[in-house]
Amino acid sequence: MYVPARRWGGRSLLLLLVPLALLLSTLWAGTVRAADNVAAADNAAAARAAADPILDPMPEPAQSGLGLVLEEYAQFPKTEPVPGPVTDPRLMRHARINALVELPDHTGRKAVPDLNGQLYLVEDGKEPQLYLDLAGTFGPRFFASRGMGQGFGYVTFDPGFRKNGRFYTVHTEAASATTAVPDFRQAASSTYHGVITEWTAKDPSAATFEGTRREVLRIGFNGQVHGIQQIDFNPTARPGHRDYGLLYAAVGDGGTGKSNAEPQTLSLPHGKILRIDPRGTDGINGRYGIPASNPFVGEPGALGEIYAYGMRDPHRFSWDSGRGHTMYLGHIGEHAIEAVYEVRAGDNLGWSEREGAFAFDRNATNPCHRILPLPADDEKYGYTYPVAAYDHNPPPGWNCTADVGRAIAGGFVYRGVEAPELRGKYLFDDLVDGRVFFTESDAMRRGQEPARINQLMIYDTSGKRTTMPELAGDKRVDLRFGQDARGELYLLAKANGKIWKVVGTKRFADCRTNGAELNRVMGGGNWAPVTPAKWQFPGREAILAEAGAARPGPRRPFEYAVLTKGPAFGSVTIEGEVRLDTPVSVSNRDVIIVFGHQSDTKFYYAHLSQDNTIYPHNGIFVVDDADRLRLDHQWNGAKGAPPAVTDEAWHEVKVVHCAESGEIAVYVDGARDPLMTAVDKTLPGGRTGFGSFDNTGRLRELEVRGTPLR
Repeated sequence: MYVPARRWGGRSLLLLLVPLALLLSTLWAGTVRAADNVAAADNAAAARAAADPILDPMPEPAQSGLGLVLEEYAQFPKTEPVPGPVTDPRLMRHARINALVELPDHTGRKAVPDLNGQLYLVEDGKEPQLYLDLAGTFGPRFFASRGMGQGFGYVTFDPGFRKNGRFYTVHTEAASATTAVPDFRQAASSTYHGVITEWTAKDPSAATFEGTRREVLRIGFNGQVHGIQQIDFNPTARPGHRDYGLLYAAVGDGGTGKSNAEPQTLSLPHGKILRIDPRGTDGINGRYGIPASNPFVGEPGALGEIYAYGMRDPHRFSWDSGRGHTMYLGHIGEHAIEAVYEVRAGDNLGWSEREGAFAFDRNATNPCHRILPLPADDEKYGYTYPVAAYDHNPPPGWNCTADVGRAIAGGFVYRGVEAPELRGKYLFDDLVDGRVFFTESDAMRRGQEPARINQLMIYDTSGKRTTMPELAGDKRVDLRFGQDARGELYLLAKANGKIWKVVGTKRFADCRTNGAELNRVMGGGNWAPVTPAKWQFPGREAILAEAGAARPGPRRPFEYAVLTKGPAFGSVTIEGEVRLDTPVSVSNRDVIIVFGHQSDTKFYYAHLSQDNTIYPHNGIFVVDDADRLRLDHQWNGAKGAPPAVTDEAWHEVKVVHCAESGEIAVYVDGARDPLMTAVDKTLPGGRTGFGSFDNTGRLRELEVRGTPLR
């Protein structure tokens, strides 16, 4: 801990001894508390040793039928990490842009930092302009060549920037390249420093920076990851509010929290969210202040700067400008859990005793067995658990000791005007694979079951469905959200250095299917079964009474009947109720909905099954004079959408096929969002049908409406 040097006379030296003794006492108390935490962790791990590990802790995010419409907003220049050399391919990006914030000066200018050391300003319809070169300013001390978050991490602007010109940055420096001493350091020696700097622009309206700077705070880390991830002011706090002008800093555990108790140790800043007054003077170095309303002010052994603790990698936080001005945090997990927390003063998120809402056993002999059930006496610890979470859902054959490439990037509750269907939704993403998610903010409640997570689709402005990896030109997107002063959202990708603005939403498979309509078609004279002897048509139902058998030719459903009444359809909506008559004791039960049928070897079908773990089950398929081919987006090589039918009850099914766009959506039991989705233009349309591979079942209440196929 760094204490600034001062001159002392005899009497002043005597006055120093009392507070120095108090300081040593406080440090001792913090050390004792840390030791107690380590002992408690060891005891808890021993108590959990007999618990069965949880290998698949969270459900997969549900597929939403809603998509974001993205418009390209800006392209940034290519940059390189300094000082080099770079050995990690994950750092070799086009431009390591990682945030977008609007300046609070009513000009519409937006600031975008690049981890490689540049701060840009960008305006609507204009090219980005370099505002400040941090890498050049700090010279050889500046470090961005190792570690995913090293370099120029974030920028935020004082709420009064328009008049006072003040803004704040955080960057990393190599300890070996500077003589500066950290104000705080981890237990081991520091190899990198995270530095918060205050800048004062001589002219706040200028296009490039000219002015002064001063260091506010310096934290030492003995690892190269999980440093200071974000600094920010609460934009919902107005003058006079106790939060106005206070600076929050999300400080990671330095990459070492899984092997020690530092995130739980209140005498250290690591694994914490700090809240400071950048204009105060009663902080440890005299260059910032400690707000009196902070939760641990005055507690022996605790840093008054701490707002909340128990974190691994608190990556991005924001405040909802609507309901309650709630603070949300996207927290990157260690083994399996990516989580969203509602954060309040004094919260303990539990790391590394907890990962999400699960016990974490860092001493597990099997590295695959770190996630365990919570202990029976969990309430006594007072941990805060996520309001939403998803797990890593590793691909087939994954080695649990390898990086699965999943990491949450926290986002924002949408309160803008350009995308009304998003209002009240908290949008966030997985920064690695570029999936974009939302939850309903009203469903994110502390102490309750985590809110359902929905995956959003992505469209370009022409209405074409795409993905963030396609837009970024790389499977690793390195994606972040940004927000402007009006609450509109942006997506930033390091992979190609581009920013897109969210300019609206689009519903998947929303084509018009109202040209013609068929109902009351369940009479046997309206159907053409593959094997008529296996079917019954008592009047209101089509019953496949005897299981089909494999037939020569392409691999396809064994038995089905085609509706011959009315026209063949292009774009079509098919609605009905299905039931599986085969007993639930039989595995791999299924029924199918046929559409786009042109011949016995040319058609689409939606497979509805109680099994979702093998290729031919519970998906959307096409037969095109060849073995059936799986099309749905939900299949990941090992698992598909949640099972569609698991019992012997009747279930509502709706299939929508938009022939022009190729979009196909399957809905079950009146759900607003599709269970399965696909895009394919192999067949322009055809007739409808019902059947199964080798099971029995029935269809009733069938309605077909659509555009007759020309």
